[in-house]
Amino acid sequence: MSRMLFGLSLAACVAAPLAAQDRTAAARTMDAPAARVARAIRPDAIWGPLRFLASDALEGRGTGARGGDLAAQFVASQFMAMGLEPAGDGGTYFHQVPIVTLVPESQLEVASGAPERALRFRNDFVLWSERTPLQPPAGTAAATTQTSEATGELIFVGFGITAPEWQWDDYKGMDVRGKILLMLVNDPGLRDPDIFRGRTLTYYGRWTYKLEEAARHDAAGVLMIHNDTMATYGWSTVRNSWTGDQVRLITPPGPLAFGGWLTQNVAAQLLASKGFDLKQLMNAAARRDFQPVATGISLRGTVQSAVRFSSAFNVAGRLTGNDPALRDDAVLITGHYDHLGIGQPVNGDSIMNGALDNASGVAAILAIADAFVRTGVRAHRSLVFVAFTGEEKGLLGSGAFAQRPPMPPGRIAAILNLDVANLYAPTRDISALGGDQSSLGAVFERAARAEGLRVTRDEDALIRGSFFRSDHFPLALVGVPGLSFETGGDAVGHPAGWMEEQKAIYNRERYHQPSDELLPWYTVDGAMQQARVLARAAMLVGDAPAQPTWSAGSEFRAAGEARHANR
Repeated sequence: MSRMLFGLSLAACVAAPLAAQDRTAAARTMDAPAARVARAIRPDAIWGPLRFLASDALEGRGTGARGGDLAAQFVASQFMAMGLEPAGDGGTYFHQVPIVTLVPESQLEVASGAPERALRFRNDFVLWSERTPLQPPAGTAAATTQTSEATGELIFVGFGITAPEWQWDDYKGMDVRGKILLMLVNDPGLRDPDIFRGRTLTYYGRWTYKLEEAARHDAAGVLMIHNDTMATYGWSTVRNSWTGDQVRLITPPGPLAFGGWLTQNVAAQLLASKGFDLKQLMNAAARRDFQPVATGISLRGTVQSAVRFSSAFNVAGRLTGNDPALRDDAVLITGHYDHLGIGQPVNGDSIMNGALDNASGVAAILAIADAFVRTGVRAHRSLVFVAFTGEEKGLLGSGAFAQRPPMPPGRIAAILNLDVANLYAPTRDISALGGDQSSLGAVFERAARAEGLRVTRDEDALIRGSFFRSDHFPLALVGVPGLSFETGGDAVGHPAGWMEEQKAIYNRERYHQPSDELLPWYTVDGAMQQARVLARAAMLVGDAPAQPTWSAGSEFRAAGEARHANR
């Protein structure tokens, strides 16, 4: 080797580690402000808001109810005290969500074709009105009653899915106008891993999609068959969620008179009276060649609802970015403050406190905002902290925000959502929904590593379709990339499987029930980890030269590209 080549080789050997050191130093410099914010997040800044939001004094934080309004005022006062700028309507912290509340009393009975029987509301079935009344003209009564009713033949339509990209059509051209549709929840992929996304639930599996598709086929009503396994929650959750106040955005009424749930036992009995075996029908529904089944049974459903028009409010505060070229962009840091209000008493308790769901998430978001303000750290883009209303009623607040955002849609860089913070125990890992959908997955990995956490997949959340069940989802529909932070599974100081066991107990015994209260053994150590990772991710997105992008295979990519036309 010549001296010149040796010298060049030596220089290259020296330069390579020096360049790597420079890159590492640059990364540390970039991460330094995020680390300051992460270290500044205080346990008491979570505990304080959490104890108040989860208390009986807020009466379950019902959407459009007194307790929900108190929660909104509390969050707004916290934003004001911190010095966040108002980011709502008209220079306020409040983003208005016009709503109508319907309180249903329902009947479901056999009209013909089977032995007559009146089914028991709340025990055998629940029904709610799908015909949302319009706001009455000014000067007329704001409260009234409404009757939604339909009588029609019961048609079993399998999973109720039309998905051309999966070569799937449960309707097969059958005319179901004016019919009452009986269908399964979830999608066929949970039974056959080779179709749809296997054990990762798609939006086709969500009950909201099934109502939308039934309306597109001009059906009169929908009954979804409930069992604990397919729904992923018990009948008590159905009863508590769909028999109290049913809150809706004010929209033009569609063809559906009602939606509802029917227990699997009752569905099987009805079908057996005409010689159908429900289990056989369910097996047939998992195949592409499934044909809808006209049962010959006519049902009559009636929903009598007390109606009340009002407004609920999202609460939004802004920490303006420090780069004049990027400060008009926004990174949303979000969680929902509402829960289910006051419901049916269980062991003498009727207040749905929603401690985990989602007083915990809002408390963590307030603690993150507090840390940013106290450290003086600002990202290039603005950080907008939003507490959504109406999540439990069908993502109403985030849906209204997506339809009428306080900033141009193209200026919303990302949404980082926290729905249920970890009050169980610190973990060695962390997960998030949506990381596979966009470049935010890499951001999340980097933020988690900085906190010494490994990234894992929450398989149970994927099966339950959790990506479609929280407030990042309406923003995804209009093209905004998002993550929803989840609780890890490897708990420090506990045996393997302990965290999964705790989640299962919660899902079975406390989810959407009065028992979702602050328990004496809860800790915010795990919530602190989530908050630190979220704060770091917000800084990474906030300081990046370009906004996050959707993955090539994401169903939201087209909406994301269209969104940038609205800057």
